[in-house]
Amino acid sequence: MLYDLKGEANMSPVVGLLFAAVIENSQRLQRITDGMLQEELDYKGPNNNFNSTAQLIKHITYVDLNWAYRIKGQPLPQNLREQHGPIIDENGRLPMVQEISLSTLMSTYVGVITMLKDACTQLTDDDLARIVTFGHENEKQATIRWGIWHIADHSRYHQAHINQLRRWYHEAH
Repeated sequence: MLYDLKGEANMSPVVGLLFAAVIENSQRLQRITDGMLQEELDYKGPNNNFNSTAQLIKHITYVDLNWAYRIKGQPLPQNLREQHGPIIDENGRLPMVQEISLSTLMSTYVGVITMLKDACTQLTDDDLARIVTFGHENEKQATIRWGIWHIADHSRYHQAHINQLRRWYHEAH
């Protein structure tokens, strides 16, 4: 198998390269969660004190959704904020997620990746230097270029957590 980061034909070169990294990590997330049963999806580690795979998938989806709207230069609509958020709960942790099927979580995630792809097809390489705000209070600034890279990197970061949860789950069962 040949690994490459080949951009989409309808994207400018650098946008396409960055989006290819998003797609690589999106496909990896789908592979590492494929076939998970509900019990494993909701598993929170040996002492029940970690984020579950379901929480992590929902978190990745919500972060990516926010970035798709930043890239489009639009605020996240309130109905989507209510449907997919919040990013953290009142205790500063990822919100609880239980009994949501893998197919539902992944279908929502793939829909957000499709929305992100549509947003990226509208960008030129020059647009990548545009600055947007992000963070819990929109207190941080980044370029669109960094944002697309961050989408891929953030997913990969949490995939390591999912892999650890899977190891713990299989050791316990």
